[in-house]
Amino acid sequence: MLDRVEERLRGLFEEEHRRRRTSDARGAELIESLAELLAAGGDRARPVVFLTGYLAAGGDSAGRAADLAVDTAVALELLDTATLIRGDVRDDAPLRRGIPTLHVARAAEHERNGWAGESRRFGESTATLAGDLALAHADRLALPLPAEARGIWDELRVERVIGSYTREAMTAEYLEDPWPGRCVSGCDRGCAAGWYALRHPLRLGAALAGRADLGLSYDAYARPLHAAWRLRGFLDGGPEYGWDARLLREILLDPEERDVAEQMIEELVDHACRSAAGLSLAAGWHEELASFAARVAAQDE
Repeated sequence: MLDRVEERLRGLFEEEHRRRRTSDARGAELIESLAELLAAGGDRARPVVFLTGYLAAGGDSAGRAADLAVDTAVALELLDTATLIRGDVRDDAPLRRGIPTLHVARAAEHERNGWAGESRRFGESTATLAGDLALAHADRLALPLPAEARGIWDELRVERVIGSYTREAMTAEYLEDPWPGRCVSGCDRGCAAGWYALRHPLRLGAALAGRADLGLSYDAYARPLHAAWRLRGFLDGGPEYGWDARLLREILLDPEERDVAEQMIEELVDHACRSAAGLSLAAGWHEELASFAARVAAQDE
């Protein structure tokens, strides 16, 4: 199904570019920029989590139900991409997935061509529009979702925005703490990373498979696993953690304290696995959820 997600993602923008390139060349440029970023890869984390929740809940892997699941997975990837684009603009990040970020690439194009106005502002505004385009396509793909799943999608859309705003506000107020203690004790609404990064896609998968009853059980699996993932990111220097996290690790984490944090990760993963073991899932998916939890929290080699 992940192969089908890639095919759908590629085909969606190939068709959109083909439709626009003769009648609206400038619009085709925006589509091409977004398609290039999507083609550069990424871990497709949200589609993986969503399809895991869908198939574990007994969702069909063929037929019309599977087609809608693939479209929903693509919608989640587009939502994630829009969030990344806007985050790159806010952080003035130079690279994303090994290529120049959209706002940097478009600003350079503006400067090379000697166009009117300020290159930086042109780059930032057109990159933001590319994010808007990704969101428009995501919402279009999510439109056929049944009511239960659509409600989860709408909640996820709102929570991603609130989480991003909270992070920016706390950073501006010097309140952002790189140590993910809140995730371990239980993230509240507005968590900068958002444990809904796991929770909502899993619940969405269950709802689409007709197993909305799994929602609270998936929550019990997602919460400790998200905390383990955040701790791993802090210890290994994940993309969410900048110079302040490095400084905190160097000053505060001696070998013994790091061992304590590693033990905490193991306990959180074990908690997630025990939660998964008690679920009523399709055959083989208890083991798959346990394996997934171990991969999420594994050390970088």
